[in-house]
Amino acid sequence: MTLGDLWRVSNEYGEDAIRPLPWYPGNLAWHLNFSRKELRKNLALESFHEFLKHESDVGNITRQEAVSMVPPLFLNVQPDHHILDLCAAPGSKTFQLLEMIHQSKESGLLPGGLVMANDINVQRCDLLIHNTKRMCTANLIVTNHEAQNFPNCSLAKDYSEVYKDTCKLQRLEFDRVLCDVPCSGDGTIRKGHDMWRKWNSGMGNQLHLLQVNIAMRGIALLKVGGRMVYSTCSMNPVENEAVVAELLRRSGNSVELLDVSCELPELVRRPGLSTWKVKDGGSWFQTHDDVPHDRKTVVLPSMFPSSDITEESHAGCGDFEMKTDNRSSFSRNCNVEETRKNNHDMDGVSIGSTKNLDCTSNIMNSKFPLHRCMRIVPHDQNSGAFFIAVLHKLAPLNGSQIQGTKIQHTLGKDRIEQLHKEPQPEARPYETILTRQHNNVLEVDDDAELLGRRHNLNMDNGTSKDKNSTEVEMVFNDVESGREESGDRMKKLQKQSRWKGVDPVLFFKDEVVIKSIRSFFGIKESFSLEGHLVTRSTDNARRMYYISKSVKEIVELNEQVGEQLKIASLGVKMFERHRSKDGCSCAYRLSYEGLSLLLPYISKRILYASPVDFHRLLQYRTINFAHFVDSRFGEEAASLMPGCCVVVLVEGFKNISGHKNADSILKDPMTIAIVCWRGKGTMNVMVSPPDRKDLLERMAYRFGIKASTEEDEKFYPKVNGFDQGS
Repeated sequence: MTLGDLWRVSNEYGEDAIRPLPWYPGNLAWHLNFSRKELRKNLALESFHEFLKHESDVGNITRQEAVSMVPPLFLNVQPDHHILDLCAAPGSKTFQLLEMIHQSKESGLLPGGLVMANDINVQRCDLLIHNTKRMCTANLIVTNHEAQNFPNCSLAKDYSEVYKDTCKLQRLEFDRVLCDVPCSGDGTIRKGHDMWRKWNSGMGNQLHLLQVNIAMRGIALLKVGGRMVYSTCSMNPVENEAVVAELLRRSGNSVELLDVSCELPELVRRPGLSTWKVKDGGSWFQTHDDVPHDRKTVVLPSMFPSSDITEESHAGCGDFEMKTDNRSSFSRNCNVEETRKNNHDMDGVSIGSTKNLDCTSNIMNSKFPLHRCMRIVPHDQNSGAFFIAVLHKLAPLNGSQIQGTKIQHTLGKDRIEQLHKEPQPEARPYETILTRQHNNVLEVDDDAELLGRRHNLNMDNGTSKDKNSTEVEMVFNDVESGREESGDRMKKLQKQSRWKGVDPVLFFKDEVVIKSIRSFFGIKESFSLEGHLVTRSTDNARRMYYISKSVKEIVELNEQVGEQLKIASLGVKMFERHRSKDGCSCAYRLSYEGLSLLLPYISKRILYASPVDFHRLLQYRTINFAHFVDSRFGEEAASLMPGCCVVVLVEGFKNISGHKNADSILKDPMTIAIVCWRGKGTMNVMVSPPDRKDLLERMAYRFGIKASTEEDEKFYPKVNGFDQGS
């Protein structure tokens, strides 16, 4: 793909074919106005499509539905913020959040914040890890939990103790929370035509309680003064304004709904609804009093905009088991005539038309300022549909503000089977995967009970009644009381993770190995390795991951509370044990993923290559020392002891005398470098094929170096049998 191709595309399809999104800051997001058919039939577009896929694979760009990029923008993220993405998979918004905390960091320094990305489904966690791996960041933790039951991880018995020791994290809290909850997905109908067959109004009713509990958990984990964004890709008020109203009702004066109409002024949005009806089966209801007695446990008071719902009436819906029948929920076939009738019945209930309602109607406006919510509709700016609400936490939550106890929500058997059988949608340009799978039974502990149970774990006396937390309590009590056997127990927990199928996170503490690595590569003392290297292996550490200071504090806290967090992935791969028999004195080699972070601090094992030799290394992967164009580079490579090394691209190589400018080159964020292995008689590149292709294309654009010919292939044969692993 060349600039000429882009010019031809724009010339053929007009100025709007490729244009920046006016509402996205810094012109960092662009919209392509092409259909899939056009992408396939036009040769230039087909080439452009391949270019987009490749750039996405290596992490240079992210292909995402435009409107789904909006929620993170209202979080007002700063580099030092601790951010929780509660329902993160497939990871496009997580990647966006990581870009935000890294955007203004100084070269060679990590931001003070982190992103914790969570998802309930193991397979979707794998997808999340794959999509965020391209960021190569040490400031990410991926967890696998039910969002509504996300662990508390608290060492403090109450809020007064949180700030006693400012140097030690006491309670797991976040400056920002993104709560992009599972929803019925009717806002994606324009791109997902299959949604026309799958969708019905009962889907939103079944998800309402789950959405409320996930959002309440997010508020509980939010720091006082922090901001949470609640969002869905649905237009159903039961999943949107009703959820927000219930959050405000439960939280009392602890949370406020922000007016962000002045933020992102170019974004076309509409105000939230203040009144609506609720549909159940074939009937529409204006208030909860109108709901038949046998459906009151399914159609909840919190689904209505009524302003006179008391805490007592809401609490009365706590102790019951919600069951849904297969007759009215999650149907794959919608009746078109019924849908049209329902739409007709809703006329006059939308925002701006409440003045036309009959004064005797039982429909009531919500007492909350729900107009501050945002509704993004497709035809306003050629996008998908989205609902967004921005909440600000003013004070800590307490038990009296949160009503309802343990609620069990059981989905119909047909829907359970459907959830498990439905294939995950394939990621396509400018799309987000919106299907989120959930277990058939969702047990929700309200914050009052959950905080109380976690509070009991922090006490030295008393015994928890929760059998699942017995092990956690025993470990925590030992930590609090300072008993000698607690250390042994913690080591035992470290060696065998309490989470089935998940390897434990272990700090790598072998000082001899760390000193060997530091000495071999000349890593400066200003780059701290001690305490920042973790491994997932219980015996011989094969891979070591580097974590930031903020992530380190979370991992240490998690150890002290008995591994309440189920960590699926964290940090960036920095070192890997090699399998070479070339006689290397260091047992570990560098990983290309962590090279950009470590490069400014390396002083040994560095070679500086001209563009021609650098290009040939990338193209042929293995080159004999005598075959380099620059003989001096070949001699320097041959003089190195066997083992891992770094090759840096230097445009004016011959003008650098003794590499006096080495420090400035290594600290330059635009510097291009790769990890290589100095073998017995060859230099071998240790970079993945997609990354090599990306670097080759960048060099072709920057230096105009052409691809190799068949004669070159014969002259620089590949050396077989070299395998270092990845």
